[in-house]
Amino acid sequence: MHSARQKLLTTLAHKSFQLGEFKLSSGGTSDYYIDCRTTTLDAKGSRLTGEVFLEEIRNRGWKAQAIGFLVRKAEKQHGTGQRIEGFRQKGARVVIVDDVCTTGTSTIQAIEAAREFGFEVVGVMCLVEREEARGRPSVEKAAAPAPFVTIFTANDVRKEHVAQTDDTEPSLFAVAASCEVCGRPAVTNNPRNRCEAHKAS
Repeated sequence: MHSARQKLLTTLAHKSFQLGEFKLSSGGTSDYYIDCRTTTLDAKGSRLTGEVFLEEIRNRGWKAQAIGFLVRKAEKQHGTGQRIEGFRQKGARVVIVDDVCTTGTSTIQAIEAAREFGFEVVGVMCLVEREEARGRPSVEKAAAPAPFVTIFTANDVRKEHVAQTDDTEPSLFAVAASCEVCGRPAVTNNPRNRCEAHKAS
């Protein structure tokens, strides 16, 4: 895996992914939660996201004039009253991007709004796809003939998250090591020097 792509996956797993019991906006529940904004709004995460998306777009030869812009659910009732903000050149080749695709509703709304405005949608991209929600067929249908591409699946991020927090590896111990938290004698240095009281933190 390309280094920027691996670094982005590592960042998503660390900053954006949680295991537990969570209620979804659809009313259902999930044993994990992913909030990509904690990665995409982070300085390093934002740079990595842009790097990975741009590389994918170049590899696919989409030659877009605009990538990622704000599409409101409805036109504003104040100010300029525009639904699409930012780049507004009719006929331009654009790529629609979304952070998480669950049912695909928000992505589909963005595709439709972009085409209604007069953009040519040449590609649709999602940072993380929640496959269990089965939103892909709906997004692919709305995007056609443009392709729909996902960078990672939620399962990719889950595996990386579990690997980062795996406590099943045997503890390694360095002689005369001190706990990084309190200074007491360390009982493990995997992944850091920690005493008995702090080894799980």
